[in-house]
Amino acid sequence: MKERYIVGVDLGGTNIVAGAMPFDGGREYAIRTGLSKVADGPNGVVARIAAMVEEVIAQTTSETGASRDQFIGLGVGSPGPLNRDTGVVISAHNLGFFDFPLRDELSKAVNLPATLDNDARCATLGEHWLGAARGVRNVLGMTIGTGIGGGLIFDGHLYHGASDVAGEIGHMTIDSTGRRCKCGNYGCLEAYASGPAIAERAREALEGNEDSILPSLVGGDVTKITAQVVYDASKKGDVVAREVVRDTARFLGTGISNLINVFNPDMVVIAGGVTQAGDALFEPLRAEVRRRAFKPAVDACQIVPGALPLSAGMVGAVATFKQRTFGEL
Repeated sequence: MKERYIVGVDLGGTNIVAGAMPFDGGREYAIRTGLSKVADGPNGVVARIAAMVEEVIAQTTSETGASRDQFIGLGVGSPGPLNRDTGVVISAHNLGFFDFPLRDELSKAVNLPATLDNDARCATLGEHWLGAARGVRNVLGMTIGTGIGGGLIFDGHLYHGASDVAGEIGHMTIDSTGRRCKCGNYGCLEAYASGPAIAERAREALEGNEDSILPSLVGGDVTKITAQVVYDASKKGDVVAREVVRDTARFLGTGISNLINVFNPDMVVIAGGVTQAGDALFEPLRAEVRRRAFKPAVDACQIVPGALPLSAGMVGAVATFKQRTFGEL
């Protein structure tokens, strides 16, 4: 029997990652990254994804000698909330998608059957299938990028909830009168610890005329500060950046403590660009969790960075297609 391939797409508010995998998940082929360019509108994003998928298929066929008919489907992870059964993204503020039939539009564009799931749940499933949480029974996954998402795996199975909203942990309230979130609520974890929020808090810190190398890292234009710039400055010993990273750890530790107390997982896997901060983030984060969560729950739970830093969402999108279409991983 000829090898079968599945294409996976991880769509985020800033970036798109696409790639292909054989049915058994044995390796990754033709990883592509690109900008979402949400200003072009939903149809522009679909066209960009479709072009990337065709590039992935072309390179994979070149590398493996496979034919196009050996590509059996497309798995897509997107911010939500969304409806897996209809393939509609109900509301994705970071993308400007509202009641948008993303699954079917992409399926038509690349002439492949497709599945749709939440991007953070895909990343969690990817880490559970082939990454840091492989073989772990109860997992809380957390992705931190343009937004903050999550996924829950109970007894080895991804949990979606009554209406596909389980895992929207970025929108738990950590300060009822706090910062306004893009979702319209106040005090969401995402409003404090997402990539854009980290950059914004750094800019606010600089308004106090604090001595910092941050402006010099962006040519004096502080509007160009990103979370990655903050992590880089922190590693160089910058006091302002280190304080921002410590505060980020505190916010994330508070949210994770709540979740550990509720779900009592074996492992928390944190994926996304925030993991680039390394021990400067993870050590105070773990300390905050130890301070806030029940000791038996903390003792039973590992808090680790993801093992698939670039491709967890793509791998999980492949896994989602395989699981929903064939009932297996």
